[in-house]
Amino acid sequence: MRLSTRNQLTGTVAAVKAGAVMTVVTVDLDGGQQVTASITKEAAEDLGLEVGKPVTALVKSTEVMLGVE
Repeated sequence: MRLSTRNQLTGTVAAVKAGAVMTVVTVDLDGGQQVTASITKEAAEDLGLEVGKPVTALVKSTEVMLGVE
């Protein structure tokens, strides 16, 4: 599948925490970092997400925020 989303981060599912409606999925990225996504429980089930499964995180954003202390 080809997508127009430029920010495509490959990795492996590290954790799946299903709630009543939403599921929180943690992905270990190939570069050694982690990203967390909140998706619907139905979407997680349709994708067959489970620990160890390879995935691609697609990031679409209109702004980037930075913080310093």
